[in-house]
Amino acid sequence: MFYYIIALLIIALDQFTKWLIVKNFQLGESVEVIKNFLYITSHRNKGAAWGILQGQMWFFYVITVIVIIGIIYYIQKAAKGKLLLGVSLGFMLGGAIGNFIDRVYRKEVVDFVNTYIFGYDFPVFNVADSALVIGVALLMIQMLLEERALKKEKSHGENGTHHS
Repeated sequence: MFYYIIALLIIALDQFTKWLIVKNFQLGESVEVIKNFLYITSHRNKGAAWGILQGQMWFFYVITVIVIIGIIYYIQKAAKGKLLLGVSLGFMLGGAIGNFIDRVYRKEVVDFVNTYIFGYDFPVFNVADSALVIGVALLMIQMLLEERALKKEKSHGENGTHHS
């Protein structure tokens, strides 16, 4: 249940921030937060990351529904007793649903976080995108930790220090 609460909080924050942008900014309007680094910019995306697959909404509907079902399945089956895995899946679930809501109701995704990293104008993103990236990063950490534990367990077993 805790992991679903994380997802709900992300969805709520994502949709609230997007509502604020739509309500208070003209499309393309930008406000400087930190000069040459961070801007709030009203942007719309009818595709995926970096604007790929523009206008392919049917594709995003199908893929997102499959991803959501898969994440829920893994929360139910694999996350029990694995806090980091569950949190990562909760972040991914919230992010996937946040952008899915936009695609269903707006037929485009509202983006607004505009960053310049080492002079590179990074693609504009939103809270849902951030949650997806954080979720994937946490999942990678979980996988590395599990791999490390497995190697440690194998080495102890081979050295005769493992007791059953």
